[in-house]
Amino acid sequence: MDRVVAALAIVGATLLSCAAPEADGPVAGAAPAAGAEPQEARPNILFLFADDQRADTIRAWGNELIDTPNLDRLVGEGWSFRRNYVFGSNSGAVCVPSRAMVLTGRSWMRSPNSMEGVPTLPRLLEAAGYRTFITGKWHNGEEALLRSFDRGTAIYLGGMADHTQTEVQDIEDGGMVRRRVGEKFSSELFADAVIEFLGEQAAAEASGESEQPFFAYVPFTAPHDPRQPPPEYRERYYERDLPLPANYMPQHPFDNGALILRDENLAAWPRTEDVIRDQVAEYYGLITHLDEQVGRILDALDENGQAQNTIVVYAADHGLSVGSHGLLGKQNLYEHSMRCPLIIRGPGIPWGMTNAFTYLYDLFPTLLAAGGVEAPPGIDGRDLAPFWSGGGVPTWRKSVFLPYRDVMRAVRDDRFKLIVYPQVNHRQLFDLTEDPDELENLIADPDHKETAARLEALLEGWQTAMGDTVPLSVADPAPLHRDLTGTEREPDRWQPDWIVEKYFD
Repeated sequence: MDRVVAALAIVGATLLSCAAPEADGPVAGAAPAAGAEPQEARPNILFLFADDQRADTIRAWGNELIDTPNLDRLVGEGWSFRRNYVFGSNSGAVCVPSRAMVLTGRSWMRSPNSMEGVPTLPRLLEAAGYRTFITGKWHNGEEALLRSFDRGTAIYLGGMADHTQTEVQDIEDGGMVRRRVGEKFSSELFADAVIEFLGEQAAAEASGESEQPFFAYVPFTAPHDPRQPPPEYRERYYERDLPLPANYMPQHPFDNGALILRDENLAAWPRTEDVIRDQVAEYYGLITHLDEQVGRILDALDENGQAQNTIVVYAADHGLSVGSHGLLGKQNLYEHSMRCPLIIRGPGIPWGMTNAFTYLYDLFPTLLAAGGVEAPPGIDGRDLAPFWSGGGVPTWRKSVFLPYRDVMRAVRDDRFKLIVYPQVNHRQLFDLTEDPDELENLIADPDHKETAARLEALLEGWQTAMGDTVPLSVADPAPLHRDLTGTEREPDRWQPDWIVEKYFD
């Protein structure tokens, strides 16, 4: 707990704010977390993957208005990556390329979302002697699932579902079997499945039946909408009368090319303060409920005697808007949508944090190296272990590139960020040190003309390096402004009745 307090002291308290901690380089504790001494045996790997979770929704990372005691525990016992990003998206369903990138170590510009023809993390670990397992969401197609895993329980093939009626299947003999509707809330269902797997592994090891290390992949569907946490969890946050996001707006100030889509239909335009407060409360309720399931899984590791030799990764596939900048979804390049949590705890990993730029796909070579497996050629990810190993960090990224379909491109360095909207020939320039919530566009400020030019050149350099051919301007741009007041909306089929009644009727 002292380490959690220390982390809070470093980052300060914010609500849905994209401010980063002040420390630029690694900040480490004096010693590894208790029970985290290096082991001779290859470590087990437990990968907990949230869906749509912003980086600023962890109490130990500075948000005092949300309850996440189990994520706080991981923060206090592991290594936090405070400027971790998804590498944009080639789809409005940002989770699809995000998950493919994590499991292949390649950006979506170098690997298909189906991962066809590309070695995947679970298969490489399995070939090296790991027993692999999956439970939870898989949004990259059944064929890709069966190419990656031979065993799994309670797997949801799809992008989203009513959390109380999630249709799941198991993997058996190379196929999908036992299709059924889960009898519990999705986060509980997936936690139950991996806890059962952990118990089986512990029993097999205790009996001498197996000494295989395991790789367990647990991609939750929470806190993705429907934002329908169990009633007591949303009521907890309704009662707190949460403040609005620091960058709340009734509408996005211009057409970014992704204003009309499913995620954005979840509230009417203009977004009212009451609606956004309630949706933030419901979102927080989902995260707190998910946090409790994470706690159950961590407790199972402890009870089984597996914690000492298990690397635990907690991450999310991307962030979300939930009222920031007048948006609700993740189909934008603001910090609240592209930054996402990344915490790693395990043997030989001390408590610490870094502000270095990382991508989710860095997990691919990191976890392979932890399992003693050489990464294949052609990947974009980089091993994160030097940050905590004490041997010195090699030359690292000085910037991040964020591409979204063909409608947005962004680049940021330590202080400034440029977002380009080619289809409307519009640009935004933000000073993230002075303006972490991305509210003041400096692009027309003559004092920042050189900065804008430098970042544009940096962006073009990234495009060249990644083979990105999207032009940064067009000859015949679309209209910049678009007022969505009164736009008709229809609920998707997964929204429960009470959400339809509250936000659509």
